[in-house]
Amino acid sequence: MRNLWIFISKYNAVILFIIFFLISFGLLISNNSYQRASTWNSSNEWIGKQYQKINNVKDYLRLRDINDSLAAENMRLRNLIPQTDSLKTTVTTVTDTLGRKQYSYITAKVINNSIRQKNNYITINRGYKDGIRKGMGVIDPNGVVGIVLNVSPTFATIQSLLHSDTRISATLSKTNAFGSLVWGNGNFDAKYAILQDIPNHIKVKKGENVITSGYSLFPAGIPIGKVVETGLKGGDSFLNIKVELATNFAALSYVYVVTNNAEAEQRKLESSNKTE
Repeated sequence: MRNLWIFISKYNAVILFIIFFLISFGLLISNNSYQRASTWNSSNEWIGKQYQKINNVKDYLRLRDINDSLAAENMRLRNLIPQTDSLKTTVTTVTDTLGRKQYSYITAKVINNSIRQKNNYITINRGYKDGIRKGMGVIDPNGVVGIVLNVSPTFATIQSLLHSDTRISATLSKTNAFGSLVWGNGNFDAKYAILQDIPNHIKVKKGENVITSGYSLFPAGIPIGKVVETGLKGGDSFLNIKVELATNFAALSYVYVVTNNAEAEQRKLESSNKTE
């Protein structure tokens, strides 16, 4: 204790300077939006780079699984787009019936991921320099992954499907009945979610596929999972259905960020409804 007091008395000026500097810096950040935003973006960049370094080491332990997943996805894309000889870029497109490019997909690598929290997040190595924007949907070769939450120049964070605030518009493939897919609901298992608000007169069978409805951020028909339990108690006139998720969140490696090229036009049209 005596040595501690000697140290403090000897370097008290330096210690006071550091304390006052930290207090001043904190006040500057908390009371100035520009400095706060700059500091946040800088910290996000630094953290993102550290995640990427760690992930590079981890990749050596699962290169075989990654290669198998990419090979399967390339085969699936070749079957869907037979006129394309090869996938030479990180962006592919889906056209509507009039030949317009409605959806584009930007490939990104997962460099950080959580699955055991109440609210889980994913970090990818693409940012607004690559065309990523907040609110975009994210999928992987198997199904829905989540929604872009925050974006820096070269990184982005995703609000995972495994998040208590995530809601995805989903449809039963056989009946076309649609509802909202949510995660958690008292059971935070990364393999399962709950499809809510399905009318209780709908006959739902185990094994029926659950896909995106096309009413939200995702194109219609993207896999979400399959029904494993029906008849769960919901509202007065609705069922809750347990769904086994198609995406293996514990083994995410590469994802695709969905760009809806018609989003601005759609939003403008729908906003006009509010003024009528």
